[in-house]
Amino acid sequence: MSLGYAEKLSYREDVGSVGMPEMFDSPNLLQGKIEELAIMVQKSKHLVVFTGAGISTSSGIPDFRGPKGVWTLQRAGKGVPDASLPFHRAAPTLTHMALVGLERAGLLKFVISQNVDSLHLRSGFPREKLAELHGNSFKEICPCCKTEYLRDFEIETIGLKDTLRRCTVKKCGGRLKDTVLDWEDALPPEEMNSAEEQCRAADLVLCLGTSLQITPACNMPLMSIKNGGKVAIVNLQATPKDKKASLVIHGLVDKVIAGVMCILNLRIPPYIRIDFIQLLLRHTVKKKCVRWTLRVTSIHGVRAPLSFLRSIEVSFPERSDMKPVVLMEQPFSLQRETSMSSTFFMLLTLNFSDGCGCSRSSIECHVNFQRQKESFVRERSLVLQELKCSAERQHRVGQQAILERQSLPRAETSAHAFVTNLVRYDAEDLRVAEPKGTWMDSGSGSNNNRPTKRQVEGPSGGYPASPKKLKW
Repeated sequence: MSLGYAEKLSYREDVGSVGMPEMFDSPNLLQGKIEELAIMVQKSKHLVVFTGAGISTSSGIPDFRGPKGVWTLQRAGKGVPDASLPFHRAAPTLTHMALVGLERAGLLKFVISQNVDSLHLRSGFPREKLAELHGNSFKEICPCCKTEYLRDFEIETIGLKDTLRRCTVKKCGGRLKDTVLDWEDALPPEEMNSAEEQCRAADLVLCLGTSLQITPACNMPLMSIKNGGKVAIVNLQATPKDKKASLVIHGLVDKVIAGVMCILNLRIPPYIRIDFIQLLLRHTVKKKCVRWTLRVTSIHGVRAPLSFLRSIEVSFPERSDMKPVVLMEQPFSLQRETSMSSTFFMLLTLNFSDGCGCSRSSIECHVNFQRQKESFVRERSLVLQELKCSAERQHRVGQQAILERQSLPRAETSAHAFVTNLVRYDAEDLRVAEPKGTWMDSGSGSNNNRPTKRQVEGPSGGYPASPKKLKW
C-alpha cells in the first residue's frame, strides 16, 4: 500500500489486533521446517499460495499490523510510515519472483493476493492465475466490457469510483473505475469465486506474510482442509488459523521461500522492468518555414504522468545553429521553427527518476519534413522479450526499442520501450536483494450474501480473474 492508499481509506475504529510481537524460529528449527515445506510443495498436485502484506515488506512497503505497520502506528497516533521510494517504483521481492519460478515449473497453480501493490502482476505472474481480492492500485476496469488497464502510475481514487479515463475498446468508451476496495465495498464476485474454487481444489494452501485476521478471505485457505488438503503458514506473528495448519513457520518469508527454492533446485528469475513513452512530432508549413512541436507523453494518455522520468535533454549534435534545451516539467513539450528543406538529427536523453536501475537512456531521431517515414507495428510481446533477454544477458539496464510508428502527412507518433530496472535474487546464499520501495497488507469482510471488503475476526476476502483482457 502507498501513503495515498492509507490516507484514502475511510476511517475504521476496529481494525483487529495490531502491533503483535514477532516470533523467530531458531536457526535449526527454521531449517528443518523449510525442508519439510519443500517436501510438501514438491509432493503437492495442486498448490495454491495465499499472500498478504508480509511478502512486500522487503520491497520497502510497510505492512499493516507489524510493529511498524500502518495501523499499528496510526493507533499509536504516529500517522503512517514513511516510504523510502515512490509506490510506483517498488520492485517485486524475492518471494514474488520465486512464485513466478514455481508457476513456470508447473508446481504452483494459483495465487490469491490480499495486496493492492500490483507486485504480483509486475513480477510477470500470469493474470489468469491470480485473484486480487482487494483490487490493484495501478489497475482500472471498464464496467461495460470488463477490459482491465494496468497503469505505471497509481490510480487517483479508491472505492470503485469513476476515474479520469475512458475505455479505448472500439464501440465501448465506458468510463473506467478504480479497482481498490474501501472498507464497506462489496468484494468482486469473480475474484472471490475463483479464489474459493482454487482453495477447494488445493491439496496445499501456502499462506505467506498474512495475519489472517480479515474475513472472509482468511477462511478461504481452510476450504482445502475440508477436502483433505493441508494449510501451511509462514508469518512472523501468530495467526488465528495456526492451530488448523499442518505447518507453521515463524521466519522471514523471503528466507523461507529462498530455502525452499534452493532445496527444490529451482531458479528464481530476475525482475526486469520495462517502462514506455510516446513521441509525437507535429508540424505546420508556413511559407518556406516549418513550425514543429515535439511532445513526450505516456502511452496511457497525454495527461497521464511519466513518473519514471525526471527530465529530458533535447540536443542537435550536427546542427550548431540549433540550441539544445532541457525539458524539466511535464507535459514535456518543445516548439521550434526551421526551414522547410532543413533535415536534422535530434537526440533525446531521458533522465530517469529515483528507483530506476540506471540514470538515463536516449533516443535518436532523424527529422525530414519533406519525406514521410514508413508506419509499422511490431509484435509487442516479442520486442519486450528481446529487451528482457538482452538486459539479463548483459547484466545491465537502459536498453530501448521502438514498438510502433504511425506517420501522417503532418504528424508522426511512435511508442518506445526502455528497460529501467534489473534485480537479481540469490536463493542459494539466501542473500535477499532488497530493492528500495514503498509499502502494504489487506483484508476483506463478509456479509452473508455479498461480503464487504474487511471485517475483523482474524481474516480477508476477494475477486478473481478469468483470463481477462488486460491492457498495458
